Amino acid sequence: MDVFEAIKKRRSVRAYTSEEVSEEDVERLIEAARWAPSAGNIQPWEFVIVTNLEIKRKLSDAALHQTFIEKAPVVIVVCADVARSSWGYGYRGANLYCLQDTAAATENILLAAQALGLATCWVGAFHEDEVAKVMNTPRNVRPVAIVPVGRPAEKPRVRPKRSLREIVHYETF
Repeated sequence: MDVFEAIKKRRSVRAYTSEEVSEEDVERLIEAARWAPSAGNIQPWEFVIVTNLEIKRKLSDAALHQTFIEKAPVVIVVCADVARSSWGYGYRGANLYCLQDTAAATENILLAAQALGLATCWVGAFHEDEVAKVMNTPRNVRPVAIVPVGRPAEKPRVRPKRSLREIVHYETF
């Protein structure tokens, strides 16, 4: 699938079939994520792959009771190693670059999933401290995104996008 096609066809899917996602496909998603750009090539990302129903339920609860999370066959929790980002970039690395880097990795997961015929949803609404506790993350590792992955059981409609004229500025704002 062409990257532009994947970008335009990708939707946030919140209903999944019970069909399993193969380990090979999960590995391909993480492989796509690790090729994302990162500040200074520091690669501050860490990925937790969750298939256990009890853990998925806890993630769902921590994510403001978004129950579709627990119904996905696989959930990927994308985390940022804040200390790793701060090594070369100090405060800005710890508070900005690690978030930008993991966001780029998350987008790669979403697009790779689309290319593989899988469905995802980028979940950012969650209690970070609760997700960290469920994931048992080290103190310097921060959960940034929860990405349920599965075969789509729904086909969300195309949502309107702002026109180029509304969002593009030349030379100055």
